[in-house]
Amino acid sequence: MSLADIDFVIFPPRWVVAENTFRPPWFHRNYMSEFMGLLQGSYDAKEEGFAPGGCSIHNSFSAHGPDVNVWRKASEEDTKIPKRYEETMAFMWEANRVWQPTLWAMNLEQLQQDYAETAWSGFPAADL
Repeated sequence: MSLADIDFVIFPPRWVVAENTFRPPWFHRNYMSEFMGLLQGSYDAKEEGFAPGGCSIHNSFSAHGPDVNVWRKASEEDTKIPKRYEETMAFMWEANRVWQPTLWAMNLEQLQQDYAETAWSGFPAADL
């Protein structure tokens, strides 16, 4: 088995045309650690709180996905109608190592202190 050391991807303006599916980035965990940044516009998985110039890190196997408002809207939208994401530009670096932010970074006032609450609140409990 081979594994990439690093991957880079951009999310430019684009058409989203898949039918009968959940269109935003889905809930997932990766082997690779993700560093994501937003250069302009908005990001389709976060309705609020991810502004241009912002970034996020999801380390290896950290669960992440859209916020509850994006999930609700995407779950109810008519996917027979194509959708265009315009005036947006995001990027993502993936690496096969766990990133450890510095103490300086963890103490910045810009750090989103309420991430756990805002990222996961409002979702209905699973009926298992």
